[in-house]
Amino acid sequence: MMRPAQMLAVALVYALGGVMARARGVTPEMGTLLWGLAALWPVAAGIHYANEYADAETDALTERTPFSGGSGAIPMLGVPRRLALRAAWAATILGSLVALAGLAAGTGTVFSLVILGLGALFGWMYSLPPLQLAWRGWGELDNALLGGFLLTLYGFSTAAGYVDFRVALAALPFTLLVFLNLLATTWADRRADAIVGKRTLATRWPPRRLRRLYLLVAGLSYALLLALPNVVLPSPVKSASLAALPFLFWGSLTYTRRRQPLPSVAAMAVMLLAQLVAWWYAGG
Repeated sequence: MMRPAQMLAVALVYALGGVMARARGVTPEMGTLLWGLAALWPVAAGIHYANEYADAETDALTERTPFSGGSGAIPMLGVPRRLALRAAWAATILGSLVALAGLAAGTGTVFSLVILGLGALFGWMYSLPPLQLAWRGWGELDNALLGGFLLTLYGFSTAAGYVDFRVALAALPFTLLVFLNLLATTWADRRADAIVGKRTLATRWPPRRLRRLYLLVAGLSYALLLALPNVVLPSPVKSASLAALPFLFWGSLTYTRRRQPLPSVAAMAVMLLAQLVAWWYAGG
């Protein structure tokens, strides 16, 4: 029920927060970073399993791509749906216990524990009651804030022991590209989502309006990238982030015109990898 690429992406965004801390003069302790990852991975797995449980009907109807449509374990392999929910609870409880144990041992921090807790809560609320944000047109924003913004802050706070307002600002350009990735992946599932009543933006808005939103968010991402002062976003990070532009342009041409979300996924991945390297370089 798990996509290994998603867990790798979680680890890389977590690492982005860690290298941001290094660039701010923090010398992260390996034990602390490993504790943070050991708590994060089960929580992220729990969120994924919860979504597999909630989206079983959609996944049974949609045509999967490498980036959308769930893992396929429930509709294709016959995995019992209730097993996904039990696995979600087990993984989330495990991650919570690891986080609390780290805090008790002095390895973790209250900041990182609170951020992880918020991530778990709104990760579950993405597709499950009482909020079911993905069913009400708020899922794309929720998931972008979790996967781009909160996860970066979690990596930073784990490494540094505090939260820096400058890091929150620095995470915004990447967070906006995560949002575009979600627009593209939900577009691929829009027909199945509409049938089961899942009201994503792709099922609520016409294609022309969605394309305008895509261009607006893409423009805002790079406007922020250029406008943020170097003390927030160092010049090497700004320059490296430009590597995602060709893929973003490709995505703007194909979004809502083709089902495959690859261009937008690639833009997000390229910016993530480019910023990882650039933040490490900025740290000297």
